[in-house]
Amino acid sequence: MAGGNQTTIFEFLLWGLSEQPEQQHILFLLFLWMYVVTVAGNLLVVLAIGTDTRLHTPMYFFLAILSCADILFTSTTVPKALVNIQSQSRSISYAGCLAQLYFFLTSGDMDIFLLATMAYDRYMAICHPLHYMMIMNHQRCTLLVTVCWTLTSLVAMTHTFLIFRLSFCSQKIIPDFFCDLGPLMKVSCSDTQVNQLVLLFLGGAVILIPFMLILVSYIHIFLAILRVPSAQGRYKAFSTCGSHLVVVVLFFGTVIRAYLCPSSSSSNSVQEDTAEAVMYTVVTSLVNSSFMDCKTRT
Repeated sequence: MAGGNQTTIFEFLLWGLSEQPEQQHILFLLFLWMYVVTVAGNLLVVLAIGTDTRLHTPMYFFLAILSCADILFTSTTVPKALVNIQSQSRSISYAGCLAQLYFFLTSGDMDIFLLATMAYDRYMAICHPLHYMMIMNHQRCTLLVTVCWTLTSLVAMTHTFLIFRLSFCSQKIIPDFFCDLGPLMKVSCSDTQVNQLVLLFLGGAVILIPFMLILVSYIHIFLAILRVPSAQGRYKAFSTCGSHLVVVVLFFGTVIRAYLCPSSSSSNSVQEDTAEAVMYTVVTSLVNSSFMDCKTRT
C-alpha cells in the first residue's frame, strides 16, 4: 500500500558523494567555498540593487529576485551535504527529505521561470524600447514574479505529494547528495509509473516551455541587434543580455540532461548524475552570482 511503510522509516542515506576518506576533506572545503561565494555574491547583488536607485529598473528587479532564489536553491542542498561530510554521517530524516525536496523544486523551478521572464524583459527592452517602460512597469513586474512563485509552489507540491504516497521498504540508500525526484523513485518499492508520467509531462513542460520562450525571445533579440547600424550599438545591446545567456545555456543544459534524459543505475551513471547535480545546484548559482555581481558594478 502506498505510504504504508512510512512509520517504520526514520531516515534515508545520501550516498552520492565520494566515500573515500582522503577525498572527504577536499569535498568539504570545495563545497564550503562554493557555498560561501555563492551566498555572499548573491547577497551583494541584492544589496547593490536595493541601495542604488540607478538600478531600480525591471531588469535589476528580476536580478534581485533571481539572486534570492539562488540563495534558497543552494541553501536547500549544500549545508546538509556539508554537515554530512563533516560528521561522517549520510543520514537525512524522512520529513527532512520531503522538506528538502519541496524547497529544492520550488527554488529550482523559480530559477527556470525567472530566466524566462528575464528573457522576455530583454526582448521588450531591445525589440520594443519605446513601449518598454510602459509595459514593464512595477505592477507588471510584481505580477510576473508572483505568478512565478505561485506556479513553482504548485508544481513542487504536486511532486512532493506524489513522493509522499510512495512506500520505501528496505532499500533506503539514495544515490545522490540530496533528495531529488529521480533517486527517490529509484529506491521506492511502490509502483512509480504515475510519478514518472507526471515528471515526464509536468516536469518536461516546466523545463521546455520556458526554454522555448527564451529561445524565441533571443531569436528576436539577435535579429534586432543585427539591424543596429553601428558596431558599438550592437555590442551595447548584446552586453545587456550576454551574462543571462551564459547562465541559461549552463543551467538548462544540465537540467535537461538530468531530468529529461534517462540514465542507467550503473556506478559510472550515478557518478555522472551526481556531477550534473553539482553543476546545476551549485556551480550554476556560483557562476550566476559572479556574472550578476559584475553586472551591477558596470
